[in-house]
Amino acid sequence: MGLLSAVFGVSAPAVFAGTPKENEDYSFRRVSGRINCEGKGLEKVVVSDGFSVTQTDAKGNYVLEAHYDARFLFYTLPSGYEIPNEKGIARFYMALKKGQKQQQADFSLVKAKQDDTRHAFVVWADTQIKTEEDAQKLLTISAPDAHTHIQKLMDRPVFGIGCGDLVWDNFDLFKDYREAVAMTGIPFWQVIGNHDMDYGARTDDASQESFEAQFGPSYYSFNKGKVHYVVLDDVFFIGAGHRYIGYLTETQLRWLEKDLSYIPQGSTVVVALHIPSNTGDKRRNKRKEEEMGGVLTNRKALYELLKPYKVQIVSGHTHWNEVWEKDNITEHNLGTVCGAWWSGPVCGDGTPNGFGVFEVAGDDISWYYKSTGYEKEHQLRLYKPGADKERPQAVIANIWNHDKRWTVEWFEDGVAKGKMEQYTGYDPSAAELYEGAALPQQRKWIEPILTDHLFQAVPAAGVREVRVKATDRFGHTFEERIQL
Repeated sequence: MGLLSAVFGVSAPAVFAGTPKENEDYSFRRVSGRINCEGKGLEKVVVSDGFSVTQTDAKGNYVLEAHYDARFLFYTLPSGYEIPNEKGIARFYMALKKGQKQQQADFSLVKAKQDDTRHAFVVWADTQIKTEEDAQKLLTISAPDAHTHIQKLMDRPVFGIGCGDLVWDNFDLFKDYREAVAMTGIPFWQVIGNHDMDYGARTDDASQESFEAQFGPSYYSFNKGKVHYVVLDDVFFIGAGHRYIGYLTETQLRWLEKDLSYIPQGSTVVVALHIPSNTGDKRRNKRKEEEMGGVLTNRKALYELLKPYKVQIVSGHTHWNEVWEKDNITEHNLGTVCGAWWSGPVCGDGTPNGFGVFEVAGDDISWYYKSTGYEKEHQLRLYKPGADKERPQAVIANIWNHDKRWTVEWFEDGVAKGKMEQYTGYDPSAAELYEGAALPQQRKWIEPILTDHLFQAVPAAGVREVRVKATDRFGHTFEERIQL
């Protein structure tokens, strides 16, 4: 019995798009149903099979001619309703049966207890558990820490996004991921990552089967308050080994175009995907070409569809933290829950293990990074002179969620000295933990990662204390002091 059979009680498709089989039925299937709340039909709820998109009528009814390759019928959750979930895992879909000409898919929604115009969401990038030891760290350290912090946000609706690489090729550990989600006390939407895919598939078309058996479709949308959320699958398996590229298929782009046609221009749209649409890696490492598995290769097509909106992109994959913005887009390539693959307390760029927190008020979104084991005020780390062998005289500050709208000032024994100098280099903690194969970390291949959210200042002789004051784009101030 396949995974789809075990979870949904239906036969897993034997073939997928582009793999014709003699006598297979390639005709469309008629799917109809009703979406209601307390027996009353809900009008204008968007429904899709991942190819076509339609809406419910005034009585909550819909009819859709499902594509022969469609595996699910799902709806876009309207604002003002609870996220349907099973122990925290979002459930908003029905598996479609191959060869069945008429299918019924009805859904009952529950009105939200709180107004969701103001809400919050957290983003777990790369929980990426490979062993039982990794899973225990997630369950005993990261998930309880997230639960404690989430409780402080519960004066409004809160949900989570698992931003891919939920596990590390070990699908038996999906159960531990689900347990960790349940511990947070909030519902989670899931994104597929490169380590959540079936590499035994012969093409990308079948590589989502194990993920889909656990979490449903690999791309979809939902609404919360005034914000439209889109989850995309940008990990494209090229059919050889464990090789993939960052790429959105034409099928997905066409679906997104239809999905966005229901969203008024000027709205705020949040896009969640695993591989970042873009990063500064090529610039920092002075590469001639970008790594095709490290960024979304056809991102221009995505950006074109998103042009009419105010866009926030959340992504994972890199195991560093970076915030960039251009035109109407801000991207948060988030530091990871697992840090450097569960081998230490920081990512390769020195960002602490942790997750992103986004607070939404109407059309506006603010954010911060929550480090595991720390309060939200922990937004920078200082190092004494000598910590960085390339800059032995300098005090170093790592401000992991820095973007171009932050200001970073420093003080000698209380005297203002102006702005610190930003540079590209290696975080001293990451270098100490991960540089060189002889170090005792769990995974010997891990190395520190170049980052440009580092700052330096050389104090004068005899100075006893350096204080660094960092102010984010929202006017929040964070300070750290170091005794020399």
